[in-house]
Amino acid sequence: MNSKKPGFNTICTHLGEIKDEQFKGAVSPIYLSTSYAFEDVDVKRYPRYFNTPNQEALCKKIAALEKGESSLIFGSGMAAISTTLFAFLQKGDHIVLQRTLYGGTANLVNEEFEKYGIEFSYVDSQGIEGFKEKIKPNTKVIYIETPSNPLLTLTDIKAVADIAKQNDIVTMIDNTFASPVNQNPITLGIDIVLHSATKYLGGHSDILAGAVVATEAHIDKIFQVAKNFGGSLSDFTVWMLERSIKTLGIRVKRQNKTALKLAKWLKKHDDIAAVYYPGLSSHPDHELAKKQMKGFGGMLSFELKNGLDASTFQKELKLIKSSMSLAGVESTILSPHLTSHALLSEDERQLQGINDGLLRFSVGIEEKEDLVYDISQALEKTKILVLEHNI
Repeated sequence: MNSKKPGFNTICTHLGEIKDEQFKGAVSPIYLSTSYAFEDVDVKRYPRYFNTPNQEALCKKIAALEKGESSLIFGSGMAAISTTLFAFLQKGDHIVLQRTLYGGTANLVNEEFEKYGIEFSYVDSQGIEGFKEKIKPNTKVIYIETPSNPLLTLTDIKAVADIAKQNDIVTMIDNTFASPVNQNPITLGIDIVLHSATKYLGGHSDILAGAVVATEAHIDKIFQVAKNFGGSLSDFTVWMLERSIKTLGIRVKRQNKTALKLAKWLKKHDDIAAVYYPGLSSHPDHELAKKQMKGFGGMLSFELKNGLDASTFQKELKLIKSSMSLAGVESTILSPHLTSHALLSEDERQLQGINDGLLRFSVGIEEKEDLVYDISQALEKTKILVLEHNI
């Protein structure tokens, strides 16, 4: 008789937990030691080797959520991304990346790869033909991010995975915006899944972490570089992240539901020029979103019209916080050109369609009605200030 596979929330809550054999506590104990015995032990444990008890347990949970074989956790999302890229790229290699990437990732590529003799090409279109055109004989990696940050454009995950396999190329995806709740790229053929665990996996704006999920063979290759780069995560943060993931499914499904309602409301608002959200039927990638996503996510972006200033609008918000990050239980908003994509040049931002009036909105778990009220009152106050300025 086959045992039943646990559901998503059961995995979040129970898989990878450490049993408290001594006191029978309901939650995993935390092991803060940085020094472990090396004689007469099965595993020589050391924090920088990603194998302390709490690190190992959490990696099992994250791997299961992304339907992968193995996982590693890092001190930040960029530590996970940079370590993984350098594990598969060396001097003379070439990587193909979509243009619409998180600003930190693009800055890493633009600032560091040339120093190491790594060639790179950006794909300006999300379509598969653009990726095909950029592939060279020395292409080793294709790197995508979908939905993209901050315009929520989508890339066909399976199509990219298929073309990469035909050319013996490793595929990587930043799955931060979707989270494992809404999208599992490994089931669509992607080799390596990356996360800024600071975001939805953490979900409370109090953890800095990164994660990578892949086959055991790929994770071992990443580990060989990771142990030298030293980007491991402290066990207290590991414990906090394991605790936070327990509510991942509940949080994200709530955020999905509210974000869709807000996107539809904003789309009809007289003071909103554009709304970017894959759950809208008007979104150019809506059909693809329905095909490869299980939920449309808690992230959306929008632009103001009628001469309303984005910065002034943000200052008038009372409930929604102007904040640098995203994916917490509290709703936050930011201007990408001043924050997430500030490291890019003006020309690079324009290539991605990121103008100074764009606002990226991370929907929290508050009631939709309260968020609507806050946006409405901020818009009204901004309009009054515009009138006063023009008088």
